[in-house]
Amino acid sequence: MRRCRLMVEVGRRQFLRGTVGTATAAAAAATVGGGARAATPRGGVVPDYPRIRLANVRDLVVDEPLEVTYPDADAPGVLLKLGRRVPGGVGPDGDIVGFTTVCPHKGYPLHYVREERTLDCPGHFSRFDVEAGGQQVWGHATMNLPQYELRVDEKGDIWAVGLDELLYGRVSNVLG
Repeated sequence: MRRCRLMVEVGRRQFLRGTVGTATAAAAAATVGGGARAATPRGGVVPDYPRIRLANVRDLVVDEPLEVTYPDADAPGVLLKLGRRVPGGVGPDGDIVGFTTVCPHKGYPLHYVREERTLDCPGHFSRFDVEAGGQQVWGHATMNLPQYELRVDEKGDIWAVGLDELLYGRVSNVLG
């Protein structure tokens, strides 16, 4: 019994040593580069996303996807005006969202299904709910669909300023 307690105590010490080491490494990563980038909880670095104008609110029609690219020309996506306020929605009605149109499972191109309000993958049948922030609701994908972080200015221009998930096939959303 005494031996078992000793093993548990050694395990706790190792855990605490690892936690302190990880916190120290994360703090060091945050200060490298003059603090120009924010540190993630895992000690990584948040990329500096470009601010790109995608469209104007007037360009959108309810349930008509508008093809765009973000954060670069090799990353196809879509803007959608859903006609009702949704989480993460922007614009005067809080109903404009944007997503990549590359499936996070195997990279197949996604298509919008108006009746279901989903982006669907023809490869392995994953489906992503655009009214719920791109949540995966069916299929083989193990990640939600990357959603654009959008801003709308006083002229109605829609700007992409970031992404909330990693794009398929990349180690970083912003290529250097």
